[in-house]
Amino acid sequence: MILVRQEIGEVLRDFRLQKGRTLRQVAGRASVALGYLSEVERGQKEASSEILASVAEALDVPISTIMREVGDRISVIEGLQVFPDVVPDDLATLDRDIQSQLSLR
Repeated sequence: MILVRQEIGEVLRDFRLQKGRTLRQVAGRASVALGYLSEVERGQKEASSEILASVAEALDVPISTIMREVGDRISVIEGLQVFPDVVPDDLATLDRDIQSQLSLR
């Protein structure tokens, strides 16, 4: 069984470590109790959307990036194909055509 709180915790820990920040630093910047943030990272506690937003801000990472990473990890666990965040060539060409037409006006 997939526990979303565990995936969220792992993603938060990964971003914190990538940024070279301690648990204490992030907890302080996010105004979250150190012990609580530790439990969130270990998947023992559910974080509210407000807490997630505060931690994301403390990490200087958009919450959408955190949630996308969580979603990608869950997709892999479920055995689904993870698609890269790219615009297909035909849509990118269409977008450029529309923009050029708008600039001609």
